[in-house]
Amino acid sequence: MVVAVGCAVTFDPTAGGAVAEPVRVRRLTDQEGQRLQQIVRRGSTSSVRYRRAIMLLASAGGNRVPVIAQLVQADEDTVRDVIHRFNEIGLACLDPQSAGGRPRPLKPDDEDFVIQTATTRPAKLGQPFTRWSLRKLAAYLRKVHGRVIRIGREALRGLLARRGVTFQRTKTWKESPDPEREAKLDCIEEVVDRFRDRVFAFDEFGPLGIRPTTGSCWAEQGWPERHPATYHRTHGVRYFHGCYSVGDDRLWGVNRRRKGAANTLVALKSIRAARPDGAPIYVIMDNLSAHKGTDIRRWAKKNKVELCFTPTYASWANPIEAHFGPLRQFTIADSHHPNHSAQTRALHAYLRWRNANARHRDVLAAERKERARVRSEKGIRWGGRPLPAAA
Repeated sequence: MVVAVGCAVTFDPTAGGAVAEPVRVRRLTDQEGQRLQQIVRRGSTSSVRYRRAIMLLASAGGNRVPVIAQLVQADEDTVRDVIHRFNEIGLACLDPQSAGGRPRPLKPDDEDFVIQTATTRPAKLGQPFTRWSLRKLAAYLRKVHGRVIRIGREALRGLLARRGVTFQRTKTWKESPDPEREAKLDCIEEVVDRFRDRVFAFDEFGPLGIRPTTGSCWAEQGWPERHPATYHRTHGVRYFHGCYSVGDDRLWGVNRRRKGAANTLVALKSIRAARPDGAPIYVIMDNLSAHKGTDIRRWAKKNKVELCFTPTYASWANPIEAHFGPLRQFTIADSHHPNHSAQTRALHAYLRWRNANARHRDVLAAERKERARVRSEKGIRWGGRPLPAAA
């Protein structure tokens, strides 16, 4: 028996035996979630990194392996391998390392020393600059006291890349200050697991402007498709108000001029209409002020709609986030829409195609196979917190 009071969900063990948990990524940290969300929304120069980020973000949002495999057009075993690899080494799994090549010219302890030096501030080593260049680092290694390491700049560059050390911009970071962070993530986890057929997600996607947008497409070598540059943009922007049914794997929505409580309420009413039986439903949203107005809360209480908010700075926990990446890739990237009406028609055409192909027979067969042999790491929940070991 399952009893739900608000967002608190309990499970009665007397109603049936325990069921093996599906494969799922551990609970993301704020930095991991924000990095995956950034890759999915903005894209990446590496298609492997982009697809793997979608897999991880979709799993963090509660999407099952068959749905993720359909989303990225990959084999289910590949999705599981990526999830397990992330649970082991974190975001390093986004860039798989390939084996082979010439033997390493340096001993393992010398390589460790090079990496330690490269990741140490030069000022701490008595050098009068704030960062290393390849030339400065190679020169320092040749004359460092007590050890002489002779390595060329290209070999040094390859070593650093192989060990995951790259030249990056310094960035700031922020943790979620939400005191209810764990409780909110537990709430999302519980409703997705227990009431999957009655869970929906809502979020805005944008801003969507009218301008030629670069992308990738098939073309003859040396003759890429070209779009004109623009200097004046007079069409304004739109925001796609997207709704996603977790149980049905169905995505729909409309374009609006701006975000606002009125538009949010209209979207929630369309979600309520998707389940007209009057049974309680759960809607996952982020903490935008337009999502938490008095009218929205009053309407939700009256219509048996439980609002489950993601923690501050943790919108990656929303199941709809992973589905915005393909939406941008196939409707915004490599496009040149003349106006917002044409852009909206293209977006809705993609949504019709996506929803029509979401329940492909191959996917249904894969789901039956998944139910037959669920493979998950025992004792590991979505949050990465080990369950108590059986006595």
